[in-house]
Amino acid sequence: MKSRSPLSRLLKNYTAMAGAVIIAVIVITALLGPSLAPYNPLLPQPLNRLKAPDPAHVFGTDSLGRDIFSRVIFGSRISLMIGLISVVISLVPGTLLGLVAGYFGGWTDSVIMRLMDVLLAFPAILLAIFITAILGPSLPNTMVAVGIVYIPHYARIVRSSVLTLREQLFVQAVRHMGGSHLRIIFSHILPNALSPIIVYATLGMGTAVLQAAALGFLGLGTQPPQPEWGAMLSEGRQYIQIAPHVAAFPGAAILLFVLGFNLFGDGLRDFLDPSLHLL
Repeated sequence: MKSRSPLSRLLKNYTAMAGAVIIAVIVITALLGPSLAPYNPLLPQPLNRLKAPDPAHVFGTDSLGRDIFSRVIFGSRISLMIGLISVVISLVPGTLLGLVAGYFGGWTDSVIMRLMDVLLAFPAILLAIFITAILGPSLPNTMVAVGIVYIPHYARIVRSSVLTLREQLFVQAVRHMGGSHLRIIFSHILPNALSPIIVYATLGMGTAVLQAAALGFLGLGTQPPQPEWGAMLSEGRQYIQIAPHVAAFPGAAILLFVLGFNLFGDGLRDFLDPSLHLL
């Protein structure tokens, strides 16, 4: 029986395609934010405070009369930026540490991985709170804190791949032919270890936004009046009984963002797994 191509497998994975559609909608919304938003997301309108959803304000208004629909749209930009930058901050040093630890082994591996174990000993949200409290509550510091928290995860994933790849015949052949350590690591080992890195980075987008939303909910993330979904959710909890829409729509936006990247990440894992291409 002729096996299906990897691309056809991805296209026929309906959960992955559903995730891709959600991600595409979020990206388009973020790019076209100023054109799609009917109101200024930062402009208070006290006479319209806590209005329920209606044709004029489809998501209603918050405690200052600001249009929630406009704020959710502009919040998608902040969330995408948080996800991308946080993943880069964790991916680059985590990958480098994993490559060095897995390739050289010995005391180098022990020192690096014990440092990673120290970071992993703390719950992710508590470590992010600790780092943000030291640096100060702001959007850049939130991205740095979330990025640092997940460095050990990338280091462990990359190290496990390198431990297997460094014993492969093609790596040993390059080593016997006089190839330098840098050439072996970046030209032969890293390209073959990219699959799990890409998958985890995709899933990490949703996780990073969720962590940033938690920090925003606690008042340690993006500061007012910026329309960040976690901060909007924190504000809305005060009015959950009299105006539940204030918290419901930012919460739904976080849910869709995380769901989209998780669904797509699962499909991407199947797409990049060579053992499944033979099925």
